[in-house]
Amino acid sequence: MTGAEVLDVGRDAIWLTLQLCAPVLIVGLVVGVAIGLFQALTQIQEQTLVYAPKIVAIFLSLLLFLPLMGSLMSGFMRQIAARIAGM
Repeated sequence: MTGAEVLDVGRDAIWLTLQLCAPVLIVGLVVGVAIGLFQALTQIQEQTLVYAPKIVAIFLSLLLFLPLMGSLMSGFMRQIAARIAGM
């Protein structure tokens, strides 16, 4: 493999990592902001109030996005296997 091919595989791996993490992180961000806004509006300053809804939302988003994540990872593996076979 040349240096350009190694950089290309690395770039693809970083992009795949971003694609895998983004949906779950966005759900966590939205739930966290919504709970923070709720706490600000109601003046409830309970620190543990954020954790339970966030855990449930992230768990549900993982269940929802798991097929997408699996297909992204299998496509990346096929691409890597094709590169290895093409050597």
